[in-house]
Amino acid sequence: MVGGACEHVRAVDGVTSSTVGDRGIAHAFWLCAPGRGEIRPAPLPEPGRDDVVVRTVRSGVSRGTELMVFRGGVPRGQYAAMRAPFQEGDFPGPVKYGYLNVGAVEEGPAELRGRTVFCLHPHQTAYVVPAGAVCVVPEDVPPDRAVLAGTVETAVNALWDAVPLIGDRVAVVGAGMVGCCVARLLARLPGVHVTLVDVDPDRADVADALGAGFALPADAAGGCDLVVHTSATSAGLQLSLGLLASDSTVIDLSWYGDQEVRLSLGGAFHAGRLGIRSSQVGTVSPARSARRTTADRMALALDLLRDPAFDALLTGESRFEDLPEVMGRLADGSLPALCHIIRYDEG
Repeated sequence: MVGGACEHVRAVDGVTSSTVGDRGIAHAFWLCAPGRGEIRPAPLPEPGRDDVVVRTVRSGVSRGTELMVFRGGVPRGQYAAMRAPFQEGDFPGPVKYGYLNVGAVEEGPAELRGRTVFCLHPHQTAYVVPAGAVCVVPEDVPPDRAVLAGTVETAVNALWDAVPLIGDRVAVVGAGMVGCCVARLLARLPGVHVTLVDVDPDRADVADALGAGFALPADAAGGCDLVVHTSATSAGLQLSLGLLASDSTVIDLSWYGDQEVRLSLGGAFHAGRLGIRSSQVGTVSPARSARRTTADRMALALDLLRDPAFDALLTGESRFEDLPEVMGRLADGSLPALCHIIRYDEG
């Protein structure tokens, strides 16, 4: 299925997601080489007794990890760790990658047929997966907002790692998708004062919609009980350490890929007994792993998405057939966005 030449195949050959009922040909977005994508036919297998056939209605582009994959920034030693659940191919390409997908179940167990579900599946018009791989979206969560489920799940896991306390002063450094989701969850905790810190002053409006304060890096107040870092830059991590009170910890959610991280630890790092702890969504936080499964965590994320404040993260949309061009524009910054929604033919 992974070809040699990178030919751009548009979904205009008469075979679209409407053929899923016949289990024919769907279409999927592939990264054929760093910086170049295409839409390819994706034959649908015959579903088993415990499978579902899902027709996609929305997917989302992860501005962090997914664009790093698109640019070819995954280190060779992390190829296995970075695999998405339904990835095909391998890094740096050709590879089918993505994990923010919302669709309608057309075939499968009776309790799922006709339901809107979230799945950690790449951008594809229709697909067949085990029924256990999908999670039902609450009826009062719109499909556009449900695309954020994977990102909110990451934020939930991070806060299980961080264990914020009532009345804490918290800074979130980096106002991307993950940082904004973390800020919103923190803002809902009693007495917690959360400040979203970013170099882009336009993110102040987003912070306000999320119920958080906002500061440019030079204006951010120190003495924080907790700092969550999501900017994926050395400067952001250095700032995060500088904002901590003594005996406090930075929870680092950033994925740096093949970028080198440089820090100056000659200041308050040792005297203040500061810490840096990584948080990664691939496994349930040790603080909850004995009592929560990944399915429990995803169900919680979807329930939290009943909150309409998350709509502030939905900043643009495009058609599926335009995704190769859109990915290039998102990667080079000519199309600014937080979460960019991909819409599919719903006929």
